[in-house]
Amino acid sequence: MRSSRVFEIGRLLRFAAVGVLNTALGYTVILAGLALGHGDIPSNAAGYAAGLGLGFVLNSRWTFADTRRVGAGVAVRYVWCFAVSYSANLLIVLAALSLGVKENPLVHLLGISVYSVLFYLGSTHFVFRPTGKPAPSENPT
Repeated sequence: MRSSRVFEIGRLLRFAAVGVLNTALGYTVILAGLALGHGDIPSNAAGYAAGLGLGFVLNSRWTFADTRRVGAGVAVRYVWCFAVSYSANLLIVLAALSLGVKENPLVHLLGISVYSVLFYLGSTHFVFRPTGKPAPSENPT
């Protein structure tokens, strides 16, 4: 029998709420960077960096209700999940640039959408997976 953990509606809604906050912050930073002439890549990186810490705190404590002491293992997995998801977002921006589409806010919204789906799946299956078995990188004390 498959776990319903992935499909838990409450958790998905909490993740979406955190995502709305992060997206509002990140997209504002992206638009500000574009308006100031910083270009697509630096603006995009600054936007995602702006929400990384906020997202970790809210997702670990509220979205996934991780009652364990958040240690280095969880933080490292979170950063890996972010890196994979952000890379997919960045590929979309780079693909648009290669097609001649520059400084288009809609390209960044598409990247945000792909990032969000990947980040949710990674958070559910890798970062905040069910407790019971310690992660290979975590030593039980």
